Amino acid sequence: MSRVGLRCPGCGSSNVVDDDLYCQAQTVCADCGSVVSEGGLASESVYVGGSDVSYSRTTAGAKKPCMNLIKGLQHVKAMCRILRVNSEIEELSKTYYSRAYQHETFIRVSLQKKEALVGCCVLVSCRLLNWPITMGTISYLLDADPMVVGVIYLEMVKVLNIEAPSANITDVMEAHSHEYKISSLHVPEELAENHKDLTKRAVELVELAADTWIVTGRRPIPIMMAAIYLSWQSLKPNKHRLKFSLDKFCQIAKVNKQKPAMKRITEMKEVLCKLGKEIPWVREAVTPDNVVKQVEDILKNRYALLRRALRTQEEALLAESEASCEDSLTEETRISELVDQTPNASSVEESELNAEPHRDTQKSQDPAPNWGKRVLFAPPCVVHAKKRRVEQPELKDVTGYEEISDSEIDSYIRTPREAREFAQTQKMLS
Repeated sequence: MSRVGLRCPGCGSSNVVDDDLYCQAQTVCADCGSVVSEGGLASESVYVGGSDVSYSRTTAGAKKPCMNLIKGLQHVKAMCRILRVNSEIEELSKTYYSRAYQHETFIRVSLQKKEALVGCCVLVSCRLLNWPITMGTISYLLDADPMVVGVIYLEMVKVLNIEAPSANITDVMEAHSHEYKISSLHVPEELAENHKDLTKRAVELVELAADTWIVTGRRPIPIMMAAIYLSWQSLKPNKHRLKFSLDKFCQIAKVNKQKPAMKRITEMKEVLCKLGKEIPWVREAVTPDNVVKQVEDILKNRYALLRRALRTQEEALLAESEASCEDSLTEETRISELVDQTPNASSVEESELNAEPHRDTQKSQDPAPNWGKRVLFAPPCVVHAKKRRVEQPELKDVTGYEEISDSEIDSYIRTPREAREFAQTQKMLS
């Protein structure tokens, strides 16, 4: 039986009939023989003037992100949970990571840089929303080089056009001090300390360390640990706290000790000793063992003590230079008297003059003195400068037939007796 008003979607023919030859009734096209179902047929009014729709367009769904992007977003979420930031920072970090990941600058970089990009997005989100996190903390969580993280951070901020504020040392120190479990709830009363007082004293110590070049080129976490430890001791310098070493302090505070922190403590104590010696009312000698008791007075008057210590250093250098000038004048007077007493003064003077170029050459070959030893405060890389290897001239084989010039012979003359003998020998030979 022909189906009136229907067309075959394959050839467009209207000659569509029912086929009852099989057990299941089917509708087929009499012209092309295609087997079609009842729902697949279209009426003539729908077919005429209709538009073809491709299969991919009819079944297209939302584009799914790639696996690396999904893993990166999961990594962002995990890092935010470790740092215990709020949900706003977490969502902002995910947004920045999605934007940076799909940018052409970071689309073809290595997986290590993409992992560092995770930390950079969390860091910039924390800084924008006033959450105190340092780049050293991010690098520690990523187990990455801080230099690499810093380069990627600057590049990401530039590419995404983000104006991120710099970190405030007070906020960072306050966040760091809360990691130390030294409140009255965790330790005995004689060892307990208020976090606000601890933060205030530690910030003052870090500012003093920055003024005296200790912070320059150093990692922040060991410096903050050293400042927290000295602050804890100096707030109540009783016998219980003074006998605590850094290891025991880290054990009771339940934090992991940083190895460089002990060196930073030693450097801070050296600076405190230099300033403590300038306090007029302190009669006893200020040493690294007892300087903790003077920390409060030093920090209250640190600017005046700094000026006074620098003035004392300049006066000491001036006195040293005057003493060296007097010694040189005394040496010149002694040499002149010795020349006057010598019968052959012209030969001695000539030998002394010939010896001067040799001495100047020797002085020019000596390495330059370390200027960090002469000033009161200097960068650590200058005070503890690495010794450079001096290139030695190539040694030539000595045969015994080399010519010796007169100036070289004169350079070996040292005593007036040798000068007289040499003058007499020259007189005999002439």
